[in-house]
Amino acid sequence: MIPTSPVEEMRRLQAAVVDCRRCPRLVVFRQQVARDKVRRYRDETYWGKPLPGFGEPTATLLIVGLAPAAHGGNRTGRMFTGDRSGEFLFRALYAAGFANQPDSSHPDDGLRLRNCYITAAVRCAPPGNKPTAAEFEACRPFLVGEILLLERVRVVVTLGRIGFDAFLKAWAEAGRKPPARPPRFSHAAEVKLPGDVTLLASYHPSQRNTQTGLLTAGMFSGIFRRASRLISGARRRP
Repeated sequence: MIPTSPVEEMRRLQAAVVDCRRCPRLVVFRQQVARDKVRRYRDETYWGKPLPGFGEPTATLLIVGLAPAAHGGNRTGRMFTGDRSGEFLFRALYAAGFANQPDSSHPDDGLRLRNCYITAAVRCAPPGNKPTAAEFEACRPFLVGEILLLERVRVVVTLGRIGFDAFLKAWAEAGRKPPARPPRFSHAAEVKLPGDVTLLASYHPSQRNTQTGLLTAGMFSGIFRRASRLISGARRRP
């Protein structure tokens, strides 16, 4: 058998995500949303399938969100694309040098991630934006696979408490050693993981959090500036 490269393995994993039908409730919901649409997007063709992660397979920054938005990623076919959370995220990534532009409206908008890979704990838009425990469990192998393939990651930014917990479960299932102390979620918390990896926690850039001021643009940009400094420090170490 001819050995495959990490890039080819990542493409296979992404294709498996798109083909997934493990969760009947999510399949029904994502397809219903894609069929019924909303008025402002009624002339668009919705993606209506699971979303693979995207970015550079050689990335040193991994971002883990919760799940696609019904009329965001589920419509456009790309993580954090076409919704308010994505607008907030990509402005912060652009400011920190992890994206070539601050906008993410559709898959052909010219966006390119730099040294960054974005994924989520659940790959289908869930009703009420609330996946069940069984749906998290069914989707976890995809995140485990990404952790194993993204060998150069030095910083992981998790968005929200749920993303934080989901990543740590996937980290353990990937066979990685747990942190020295049980981690607790709080915004800007740093957790040192074995293998010279730092976990950075952030509030999720949901409209509720950003409109109420729980998460400000300055707070969010600070997360990615810190990620950049940590990555630069890891590069300088022998």
